[in-house]
Amino acid sequence: MSTSASTTTVPATERLTLRPWTVDDAAAALDVYGHAEVTRWLSPDMDQVPDTAAMRLLLQQWIAESARLPAPAGRWAIQRNTDGRVIGGALLLPLPPGNEDLEIGWQLRPDAWGSGYATEATHALAAWAFSQDVNEVFAVVRPGNVRASATVLNNGMQWVGETTKYFGVELQVFRLRVADLDPAAPAGLRPPGRSGD
Repeated sequence: MSTSASTTTVPATERLTLRPWTVDDAAAALDVYGHAEVTRWLSPDMDQVPDTAAMRLLLQQWIAESARLPAPAGRWAIQRNTDGRVIGGALLLPLPPGNEDLEIGWQLRPDAWGSGYATEATHALAAWAFSQDVNEVFAVVRPGNVRASATVLNNGMQWVGETTKYFGVELQVFRLRVADLDPAAPAGLRPPGRSGD
């Protein structure tokens, strides 16, 4: 019997724990997904969550979705170890249309930006996925989302091109493989028109 991701906690890092969402996380999750500057870049499109009741309903959907998915796919809360505060969410989800590619993603509350949490969470989640016989993960980024593009490149991800095959919108695609987590790995290719950050 395979383990579902909803019952799995990704190994903790020095500063973060990635653990399954609970409906009791609704207020903390709203501090992430209640911000338009977070949700405006998500694919597929996600509206800004208006209130705690709507966030609770969305968390229930995410928890049910994670329970159906075989590990390593799922959604997790990103919790800061120093104070136990939920500062964001992370995901590993099959990408449509064929569900063959696995998307890695994260969203952080705006006051947690710029602290290296996205890179730390991404590396922890990717390393855990790779320990589950996954060979590569992909990040999809909307053109114009400079912050996300810089973060995925800082994560060691390689730019592989642009496509409309995922979600029917133009997206930049970045790939991460096991060797890319090596700090000595060369910097990734950058999308056209981007200079070094």
